Amino acid sequence: MATTNDLKNGTTLKLDGGELWNVVEFQHVKPGKGGAFVRTKLKNVTSGKVVDRTFNAGAKVEFANVDRREMQYLYADGDSYIFMDTATYDQLHVPNAVVGGNADYLLEEAKVTVAVNDGNPLYIELPAAVEMTIAQTDPGVQGDRSTGGTKPATLQTGAVIQVPLFITTGERVKVDTRTGDYLGRVN
Repeated sequence: MATTNDLKNGTTLKLDGGELWNVVEFQHVKPGKGGAFVRTKLKNVTSGKVVDRTFNAGAKVEFANVDRREMQYLYADGDSYIFMDTATYDQLHVPNAVVGGNADYLLEEAKVTVAVNDGNPLYIELPAAVEMTIAQTDPGVQGDRSTGGTKPATLQTGAVIQVPLFITTGERVKVDTRTGDYLGRVN
């Protein structure tokens, strides 16, 4: 057990009967009257729900032991994705629900960070940007418009993003994994 004085951004707490919450931000507040307290913004690890929660200063909180390891994505197998620990070569089966929308930007042999608590995978973190190949896009048609246009393009994983009109099938592009935005061409 630790106290609220030990909180840091990114730490994981076990609250409310074992639910895991990441500390997004925290602030120690010492009002002129009354006792000090800690105002926090917490994000539920499994659902992604963000809540504000206030603790008395020095209150006991339970920190969860979350192991974040760099792993390499190997392949998809039915209802799970297989990752390999780059240090020990152990393989970990991560359910589709945990991978979620990250699967759109997950290429074989990509290195990702996998967070594990008591042997259960909690979430995966992709790099901020990945390089992917355009599998299919229609040719851009020049028309009468005042600003640069975009068109849909299908990536090699099947995800669809918006790209500028000059991008063609087979080109490599850089994609933001957090928003799905086109970032530029890759030479």
